Amino acid sequence: MTRALTCAETFKRLDDFLDRELSESEWQDVSKHLDDCERCAAEFGVEEELLTVIRERLRLVRAPDGLMQRILRRIDG
Repeated sequence: MTRALTCAETFKRLDDFLDRELSESEWQDVSKHLDDCERCAAEFGVEEELLTVIRERLRLVRAPDGLMQRILRRIDG
């Protein structure tokens, strides 16, 4: 059963909703609110589009040679 969220509660969860980091019940609560609230759905659309653009641009960035090895060495201490 979904819990009715306020716009403020929904807005606080949008990033996690987009990243699929909510529990199943939280996901359902946010999804239901977005279905019912045009204002939040519009904000969600903006954030979703921004995240999509960022992810597409990051795929074009090439990490410097040896970066992964340097990171792993630091993690290992």
